[in-house]
Amino acid sequence: MLPNRWHRGLLQRIIKIASCPCRNLSDAGRARKRFLRFMGRTVGPVLVWASLFGTGTAIAQECLQCHSLPDLNPQRPGITIAAEDFENSVHGSLGCAGCHADVGESPHGPVEIPQCKTCHTDQAADFLTSIHGQARGRGDREAPTCQNCHGNSHEIKRVQDSSSPVYHLNLPKTCGACHGNPELARRHRIPVTNAYQLYMDSIHGRAVAQSGLLVAANCSSCHGSHNILPKSDPASKVYRTTIPTTCGSCHAGVLSQYLGSAHSVEGKAGNSGVPVCSDCHTAHEIARVEREAWKLEIIRECGLCHEESLRTYRDTFHGQITGLGFTRVARCSDCHGAHDILPASDGKSSVSATNRVATCQKCHPQATVSFARFSPHADPKNRERNAGLYYSARFMNLLLIGVFLVFGVHTGLWLIRSLVEQSQAGKKPAEKSGGEDETRRKGGKGWGA
Repeated sequence: MLPNRWHRGLLQRIIKIASCPCRNLSDAGRARKRFLRFMGRTVGPVLVWASLFGTGTAIAQECLQCHSLPDLNPQRPGITIAAEDFENSVHGSLGCAGCHADVGESPHGPVEIPQCKTCHTDQAADFLTSIHGQARGRGDREAPTCQNCHGNSHEIKRVQDSSSPVYHLNLPKTCGACHGNPELARRHRIPVTNAYQLYMDSIHGRAVAQSGLLVAANCSSCHGSHNILPKSDPASKVYRTTIPTTCGSCHAGVLSQYLGSAHSVEGKAGNSGVPVCSDCHTAHEIARVEREAWKLEIIRECGLCHEESLRTYRDTFHGQITGLGFTRVARCSDCHGAHDILPASDGKSSVSATNRVATCQKCHPQATVSFARFSPHADPKNRERNAGLYYSARFMNLLLIGVFLVFGVHTGLWLIRSLVEQSQAGKKPAEKSGGEDETRRKGGKGWGA
């Protein structure tokens, strides 16, 4: 390969000039040496790469004289290459020999399929350990390869190119080719069979597809690109304890609040059951928090862990109104906060003794200290915690039972009397007059005598 030998020779001469010791030089000689070193370290490599790309393009043009023919080999359509697409690809400047170094003079015989890992060593290493690479290693032919995501080898575009399948706005559709196929998901036991559809309906998916926001999260933002790992792997970006950090790469302000919250503190202490971002916001179907349905659903979500608090909340005016589907009353986050939830014993908590009045005043501007003594989670069944409410509830229950008992007896007696009177009113008139005649014959006196 003449171009390669010429390129190596030029590079060697430039390196020799740049590294020449040249001691005992005059000022003019030192200046000349510095100039040559500058040329060797800056301009030289540029000239080398320019010459390399130029020769590569020339070789590609020679190859494309045959490989651009549509009927070159009907049995192998992949060897037909569109010249314009290849020249505009990320590999176009390398020429054909950049990947097909084993090709000799034209015409040539069978060509060895080039390996991406020859140049992209780091990406290839990440892929081999990923969930996709492991599936390919097990012989799964449906698991994606480099071409499945990046496109045809001869037409691969830069990631920043808007026509690339892995461009930020196009990546969800590329991933959706597999993760939007329920049949494929079932065959491979993928838990979420319609991840693509759920994502496209989410706040992130709408921001990407409808608004074209490059800052909105796409698949690789959460799962990674070449090193995608199952969520059960501690090294995965979506491993349970890693999710806050992953989400925090975009939501930095929220992350700082969460890291100081009671949930995060419990998690660091070893409690794996504390909620993380995906527990409240879900994973692929994240919705806007301003939606009425989400505001009502998050109450139930809190109740999955705080069952007793949800039960007592439902007994209050706030809880009963939200139970009817209205959200213009206090919900969990209105009092306790959202990401910065702290225990009531913490002075910085919104429900601490020092901040409770201010919290109530967000909805009730005239709230006072006495107003803030209201217990939103009072439990009439807990005598130790709410003794007055406990006995009041018992008294009211006994009173209610007594009222129903008295009125029940009263109603029963009244029913019996009504039945007796109805039976007497139903007797025939002859029976009544016969009784009066019999009284007269016996010398008796009837009514009105």
